Amino acid sequence: MKLKHFFLALSFLTRIPIPNLGQLEPPDFARAALFYPAVGAVIGVILCIPLLLFPHAPPLLLAAILTVIWAMVTGGLHLDGLADSADAWLGGFGDPAKTHRILKDPLVGAAGVIALVGVLLLKFAALVAVLEHAAWWLILMAPIIGRLLILLLFLTTPYVRAEGLASAVTAHLPRTTAIWIVTGGLLLGFTVSGSGLLAVLLGFWLLRRLMLQRLQGCTGDTAGATVEIGEMLWLVGCCVSGSY
Repeated sequence: MKLKHFFLALSFLTRIPIPNLGQLEPPDFARAALFYPAVGAVIGVILCIPLLLFPHAPPLLLAAILTVIWAMVTGGLHLDGLADSADAWLGGFGDPAKTHRILKDPLVGAAGVIALVGVLLLKFAALVAVLEHAAWWLILMAPIIGRLLILLLFLTTPYVRAEGLASAVTAHLPRTTAIWIVTGGLLLGFTVSGSGLLAVLLGFWLLRRLMLQRLQGCTGDTAGATVEIGEMLWLVGCCVSGSY
């Protein structure tokens, strides 16, 4: 693994500027996927910066700032996947071909808007609770857990499209290394909050089950939806159990 693979992962999952990486081959995108949790750590550090800059700000205001920064640093990439997945699930009516067509449609429907509002509202409310207890480490872990789920999804679920960057990732992913990274990340998550990790894994199991039923696998959009829902479930799970 090279530093360019980390920068490639950073450019793929965020809007953070990176140096020119030169010529890239399909295996480079797969090796970059191993750095997805590391990119999550970078996002987590960025989210913690306002806590240092504004230590006396009300939790409600800080939670709003973090929610906006969270969306901005990723360019809304995963939120777009969440909206498309929700629209496809409602509008596909159990038809795989129609579901795939809706996933490729750039327009956002009512189901997508409802999904976006619901997930962002729950994430915002959980952030308020976390900030009231100054549990910054839970915020730091959330983006790591979310991007760890991409690796877990690609390891356990067929990718159903032949084109796109994600197809190169799944085709060339170093599975043994990825398994070790996922295992280590999940153990870290369990150490920080067992209830938070339990909520994430239950949500992941349900989402994967729905993907297999409707699409017979996953897509880039459903991977993005998994990230957003996973982050939200982590924060909500931690708050519900009082893991501060």
